[in-house]
Amino acid sequence: MGRIFEKRKDRMFARWAKTAKAFTKVGKEIAIAVKLGGGDPNGNPRLRMAIQTARSLNMPKDRIEAAVKRATSKDEASLQEVTYEGYAPHGVALIIDTATNNPTRTVANVRSMITHSGGTLGTSGSLDYLFVRRGVFVITPPADNLDELELELIDHGLEDIFESDQGLLLYSSFEGFGAMQRVLEEKKVEVKSAALQRHALNLISVSPEHEKEIEKLINELEEDDDVQNVYHNMKVE
Repeated sequence: MGRIFEKRKDRMFARWAKTAKAFTKVGKEIAIAVKLGGGDPNGNPRLRMAIQTARSLNMPKDRIEAAVKRATSKDEASLQEVTYEGYAPHGVALIIDTATNNPTRTVANVRSMITHSGGTLGTSGSLDYLFVRRGVFVITPPADNLDELELELIDHGLEDIFESDQGLLLYSSFEGFGAMQRVLEEKKVEVKSAALQRHALNLISVSPEHEKEIEKLINELEEDDDVQNVYHNMKVE
């Protein structure tokens, strides 16, 4: 076995680590959804989407149910959604979404990683104008009447549609996110995941060496347990 076994083991551990991080993120999304709209998914659209995302990640049913139960407990520490903005090295803008029960700890960690890399942490709202918020849905394409579904979704906020390895990608406006979700549910379309994301309005190019520096920072930020998403405006070739 030797070297081949070691490579397989490294890939296996990396996959497990990635899965654990994904479960942590979606678990926090479930907790926030419950705190905002209650523990009944039938009356809480955000919780329904969080649970669907968890299922698409193959999160065990008992873990999903436990996450909902914990969030409804009065003893569970409340999570806050906090967004930080700043610049990575070489002028690349960053927006970092977090979910934390200790903002003091989180901002200290985020600031440390950014400044250590040569970047700067900005003030709230200082870089938001560089990005637009859009709804992103991943669905299983229906076996028939896709054209009919697409036409109906256009009437309810659909902006773009693409094929991907994960399924069919649907993009909506920020304002149309809720309407899109309702139509997909009414049509009984399988939604693998749904989320509001930030897309850069203009991308900036950097050298391959600088791209590696920035990717290293982004990876470090994403590894932090409090960080949910990291968005940037770097052009990736």
